[in-house]
Amino acid sequence: MNLANTAFVLIASILVLFMTPGLAFFYGGLVSEKNVVNTMLSVFIMTGVAILLWVFVGYSLAFSGDVLGIVGNLKHVFMAGVNLASLTASHIPVGAYSLFQMMFAIITPALFVGAVVGRIRFKFLLLFLVVWSICIYYPMVHLVWSAGGWLAKLGVLDFAGGTVVHINAGVTALVLSAWLGPRLAKDHPGDHYNLPWVLLGTAILWVGWYGFNAGSALAVNGIAVQAALTSTVATATSMVVWMFLDVWTKGKPTLVGVCTGTLCGLVAITPAAGYVTVMGAVAIGVLATLASYGFITVLKPKIGVDDALDAFGCHGVSGIVGSVLTGVFATKMVNPTIAENGLAYGGGWHLLGIQILATAFTIALVAVMGSVLILVLRRVTPMRVDAAEEALGLDQGEHGERADYTVALSEKLTDFQPDQERYAPEFKGQLQRLQHPNPSSNHFSGN
Repeated sequence: MNLANTAFVLIASILVLFMTPGLAFFYGGLVSEKNVVNTMLSVFIMTGVAILLWVFVGYSLAFSGDVLGIVGNLKHVFMAGVNLASLTASHIPVGAYSLFQMMFAIITPALFVGAVVGRIRFKFLLLFLVVWSICIYYPMVHLVWSAGGWLAKLGVLDFAGGTVVHINAGVTALVLSAWLGPRLAKDHPGDHYNLPWVLLGTAILWVGWYGFNAGSALAVNGIAVQAALTSTVATATSMVVWMFLDVWTKGKPTLVGVCTGTLCGLVAITPAAGYVTVMGAVAIGVLATLASYGFITVLKPKIGVDDALDAFGCHGVSGIVGSVLTGVFATKMVNPTIAENGLAYGGGWHLLGIQILATAFTIALVAVMGSVLILVLRRVTPMRVDAAEEALGLDQGEHGERADYTVALSEKLTDFQPDQERYAPEFKGQLQRLQHPNPSSNHFSGN
């Protein structure tokens, strides 16, 4: 065992796990007040369900054996018979590698939650997570990251999850949104529950992304350093480009826009992080942001699919751009292990063609399989809440909870008002002074 590499992968795994609560804050801050609990719970529950699914059948379907280059087998249900202490090529235990991959299986389905918040039944979402993981996610992992996978043999480059994670989750988000239908009453563009949460979630995601991208080197080496550097540069580039686009089109910068641009950069560099130079990272950040911004502001209103928090516009579009541009900017100067250079470094069109094929294949597979799964599941349980529950909000309708305790406190104080006469005069006086403080009083001065 290489102790440094093993410790690095374990830390990276913890960072990737940390991304899921970060995403919960990001999405929870963006939605309206009546859907905060439902949104955050829908993201965070993935940590429980996806972990159990991974040890039950996920690892086996992804990495055990090979069936037609598409999926593994079921010889290691509950990871029985897996020698967790055996070493991989980077001299880390199989158990550590499995833990790292488990965290990807958590965050990927959490990403598409943002598309359907406020109108999808929690029960349907959980059932969809199970069948989607088995029928789509684990095969995608096998196709791209298993030695026997068809796309892996084809030579596709996906350093940390452009196809497996972001295009997969983004297209799933679009498909779910299309089948679910638009919200009955869309929130006002500025009706966000908590913008500081959005910034907090973005910051957590950015920090966690170093586990996502640098950790995918699976070793303490120069490629891990390069992945960390290119991830930082592409993210900063996208953030600034989105801000300038907001100023150009809306006349002012916005916090939501800056945070969205930040995520677009993180998404776009993911498939290319360990293969491109710093300048390649800048180019990917610029082009992905232009594409995502154009889709969200121009194309999305025209196609009529109500992706509530732009999961496809951010993860899907930027993931597609990053995956394709890996075939342009990948270079053996950065990563000598790749078979050929990208188009910009004299490698010709071959790698770019492979990247385009893999990207198109992923889009088609996820769109078709996702639609089939939805059609089947809708016969088992309703997909969408009824109109009354949607109007009330899923926090109350699905969970009987609310995010903002100050609302409940305000209602209690309102109910308390008619009973004030029952209390002693001196208590009434204290209550009135609290409600209407005297500005000249030292105790309340300046408050």
